[in-house]
Amino acid sequence: MLVLGDAHAADPDNRRRLLAAYERADADLALHVGDLEYYDLPVATWFVAGNNEDFDVIDALRSAVANGEDAESGPAGVRNVHLLAGQLAEVGGLTVLGLSGNYAPTKYDCDRAELSGDRRRHFTRGDVERAIDAGREANVDVLLTHAAPHGVVSYGYDPGTDPIDELVDAVEPTLCLVGHYHRHAETTAGESRVVALAPVWESYYDLDPATLTLERFETPDGNEND
Repeated sequence: MLVLGDAHAADPDNRRRLLAAYERADADLALHVGDLEYYDLPVATWFVAGNNEDFDVIDALRSAVANGEDAESGPAGVRNVHLLAGQLAEVGGLTVLGLSGNYAPTKYDCDRAELSGDRRRHFTRGDVERAIDAGREANVDVLLTHAAPHGVVSYGYDPGTDPIDELVDAVEPTLCLVGHYHRHAETTAGESRVVALAPVWESYYDLDPATLTLERFETPDGNEND
């Protein structure tokens, strides 16, 4: 199973590398941890929204999920994408839970309907509570988040967030995959393995569904003679 970090694929060079990763991996399914910015993908991909997205597309996907609709009946140019925004999905025999968005203390206690413009990038307390409710009674194999729990990445300070700590503690996934930080790093939180993923323009990953081990590969440039 293909696993991808941040893509920022609104940029044509990054989009080329994103699609090159899909081609090189030759996988049937993919997981993505946000900052996708391109929604016409080669194979079925389950993803969480990051803080850099087309939020009109993300809102349409949220509405489709809430109404039990086929996401691909929504916006033009959307193919093979499945948004995870506080719900579970069965992906390649794995139970996957996803929380979309990043953390802003001033917006955390807002209702999602109160968020507008670029502020739609944030998750709210209600989003986190729904994810906890969905995952608490399940055996979650993989948790996808854009933001990280504490203890994964350091910039001389720890950018982890309390709500993600709470989610990981409550759900206890076997593996938690996070984006946003554009570097590969690993730690454990309780019994959960937590991996921050390198961005797609550097690396892509193969996830073994049987063992949940990750193997990292260099992303090809995507030029014809690469």
